[in-house]
Amino acid sequence: MSNRTPLTGCLPGFGRHRGYPPRYGWLRKVYDALLQDQTALRRPDATIVLGVGKSMVPSMAFWSQAFGLAARNGQDLVPTDRAHWLLDEETGADPYLELDATLWLLHWWLVSSEPCHVPTWRYLFGHSPLSRSSRAELQGRLEAAADAAGHRTPAASALASDIACLVSMYAPGDPTAANIEDELSNPFRTLHLLDPEPPADRTGDRSHLVALRRRMAGRHCPAPVQAYASLDFAARTAGPAVGSISLARLASDPLGPGRLLLTGTADFRRALHQVADRHADLAVVQSGDGEETLVYSRPPVLLAEDVLVGAYPALGSATSRAAEKGSSPSMS
Repeated sequence: MSNRTPLTGCLPGFGRHRGYPPRYGWLRKVYDALLQDQTALRRPDATIVLGVGKSMVPSMAFWSQAFGLAARNGQDLVPTDRAHWLLDEETGADPYLELDATLWLLHWWLVSSEPCHVPTWRYLFGHSPLSRSSRAELQGRLEAAADAAGHRTPAASALASDIACLVSMYAPGDPTAANIEDELSNPFRTLHLLDPEPPADRTGDRSHLVALRRRMAGRHCPAPVQAYASLDFAARTAGPAVGSISLARLASDPLGPGRLLLTGTADFRRALHQVADRHADLAVVQSGDGEETLVYSRPPVLLAEDVLVGAYPALGSATSRAAEKGSSPSMS
């Protein structure tokens, strides 16, 4: 019997973002700074190097690690292969994070990775039984999930900070709000994964609903990203060799792309068929009983990278330039 819990694979920490969701430009700034100096984020002049306030520096370090774009090397941080693949000035897939596909990809990396740095995010998108819940109800479920995973019971303030940060990251704000800068600085809101909360001036309802746009938001996720996520999930659950995985599992598993990308079964199926039609090593096969299976005739990790190129037209020329230098961009 499996002893996995909703927070299995998550680091036992809440609120480590210091209350700040990832802001526009942060990941790029950290990458550039670490290329110059691996100690950049712990230097006394880090605020000057990054152009942010003192309290934001540890938050930037946290998000770079949570997305898998930086890793610890002792006390320092170093850019990962994934960071070079995405952010390299010459060969990167999207150096300035200008494409919607990149936000979807980053969201997948954030909530699917193990170890996962954001247990609240993992629980809400992958395991929450409810599409709509109050913050208080979600907080109670998170406490129970942490206990089930054997983690120390998180402080109520840390859980509240996590939920507030998550909502600020994904939920559209009040379009009439005076602080338009806040709207523009939170790029993940454009994915519309959460419904907006009740306006601040609506005093009749202060339940602060957290509402997932389950089976709806993901229809806007580019097909290559959904196929990449499917192969990434298959590599971690079915194994690294050639093989297959059922569409039903991809669509419904708590940590599968259907759940974490909020994609309905029909939209998810359509995306995989679309990508499979373009790749000889990928196929969607239907069995006699009508069950569909994603079949891959190359190792899923390698095929996933090839599939993702479909979302990044610039990668073709970048790969050519890298080949001339004797290297090629890779996430592994």
